[in-house]
Amino acid sequence: MKRWICFNFCLLLLVKYTSAQEQLSIKQRADNLFERYEYFKSLPLYLKLVKKNRTDVKVLERIADCYLNLNRYWEAETWYEKAVGDPKVNSLSRYRYAGVLLRDEKFDAAKQQYRLYYTNDKDGLKLKLAQCDSAALWMSQPSPYTITNDSTLNTGFSDWGLTYSGKTGFIFTSDRTTADNQTDNRTGNSWFNLYEADLNGNNVKELTLSTAARDIFNDEYHIGPIALNSNADTAYITVATGISKKLLPVDPKETRRSQPLYTRRLELLMATWKDDQWVVFDRFPYNNVQQYSVGDAALSKDGRIIYFASDMPGGEGKTDIWYCEKRTDGSWGKPVNCGKTINTREEDAFPTIGGDGALYYSSKGLLGMGGYDIYRTSGGKTTWTTPQNLKYPINTTSDDFYMITADGKSGYLSSNREGGKGSDDIYSFNLKPIENIPANPVVRNDTISQKPPAHATLQPGIILTTIYYDLDKSVIRPDAAIELDKLALTLTQQPRLKIELSSYTDSRASNKYNMGLSERRAAAAVDYLVQKGISASRLVAKYYGETHLVNDCADGMSCTEEQHQLNRRTEFRVIGKGIELKSHQ
Repeated sequence: MKRWICFNFCLLLLVKYTSAQEQLSIKQRADNLFERYEYFKSLPLYLKLVKKNRTDVKVLERIADCYLNLNRYWEAETWYEKAVGDPKVNSLSRYRYAGVLLRDEKFDAAKQQYRLYYTNDKDGLKLKLAQCDSAALWMSQPSPYTITNDSTLNTGFSDWGLTYSGKTGFIFTSDRTTADNQTDNRTGNSWFNLYEADLNGNNVKELTLSTAARDIFNDEYHIGPIALNSNADTAYITVATGISKKLLPVDPKETRRSQPLYTRRLELLMATWKDDQWVVFDRFPYNNVQQYSVGDAALSKDGRIIYFASDMPGGEGKTDIWYCEKRTDGSWGKPVNCGKTINTREEDAFPTIGGDGALYYSSKGLLGMGGYDIYRTSGGKTTWTTPQNLKYPINTTSDDFYMITADGKSGYLSSNREGGKGSDDIYSFNLKPIENIPANPVVRNDTISQKPPAHATLQPGIILTTIYYDLDKSVIRPDAAIELDKLALTLTQQPRLKIELSSYTDSRASNKYNMGLSERRAAAAVDYLVQKGISASRLVAKYYGETHLVNDCADGMSCTEEQHQLNRRTEFRVIGKGIELKSHQ
């Protein structure tokens, strides 16, 4: 994928070119280019070599790797298949082969290759097998979202990282062809740059960035994405550092590498809107391009916290989400890791703050569908709820990332899924209208009333309300949100009231799976109420899977979707005593 610089945070360039290049063999030239991550240039040389010797496994692996890094997945699958047939194949090639098989939705074949790779890592194998199974299941039971390719913004190149530019337009990142014709030899495309468009996706043009402060910013390498404050007058821009290579350390020597290289890491630049252009005025104080990268910024609504992705020391994995708090003097405090709840041993990146207050980010280390999946979590700093995978079709077996939303129900995301116009595309998403909502909520026999009248005395056992879920989903639906908003108001008016949340599923899927699904539903309901200001200490979450069905729709019984719907629920029951309920009608 072409966003590699933003993920693994390095763009390797040659420090010292070997003299007399014309005297090198084709293999030597190809290897030198490959070591510099110039896949676009090395690929045709390897293809020449393979015509002479079709059994050289190292060349087969290099061809497959080039295709993979150029986002040409079908060709990568073909060449990895050839390579893994050789007993001398590198184990990483088998891992990458499994990844492209998963991406191409060949789940059984992918699982076979993961088993061959993870011979001494049971946890790693468990996660990968679960990703294959989850992808197959979630694709068969899509969530209630519509996904649309934004044809007005996308090109045949890489277009991603769309963000709101105030209330009037968008800003996004693209490597489409520019007038200066500068080329990134890794992809054969231009360097990434920022572009702006109106809210209809029209009038697309390159974003104007002042390069007056050349000691801070130049536009020689990748630029983007951008994060704006709520007033849209201050920006935090991710760039590949343009400082002199003399100030960058030479990378540690690797035995397979024949040339010294240095790394252009990512850094955040701060800019202000002035005279109809963005003027870069300083570097983020915790950049350290000699040792690690900092990028992909996101700001809290009040602008007091900045979140970002980094591979700085002290993290949980390859890249983590970190944050800084703004001090009273306007400066940023030291970075703090957001913690193990959201960070994994793999890559966690692309944080954004939605209009609903939630954190959206992408991860490779949680249960997902393969590649980067988008997750939603609530909280802040180091305290977060369990991340929720947004499932298919928000997520796919490809890389899905950089999600923005003003209301939690609609917005935009980036993906390199099949069917797009380029390697990365921008997609809009919208929550579908809810269907099959029960007209009459179910009342259990051990309850007093489904909805107590105003001024009634609430006794233990009464169900205040019931909410419902879509098949295999734990996302709070709009109809459920209405009921939860009412409940939050009741709990606010009655601060001594304590309730139990009991979550259930229908009978489909295994008992073990349904128990986990009901747990996620309970967590989602608690999460929603906590966001509304209700203390978690007043909420007792329980989950029962497919037990306690309200009808006869048990395993093996033929039931309509409406009948199954009645069992996919969370009931909210009073567990306090003698508390007066005031009317809020």
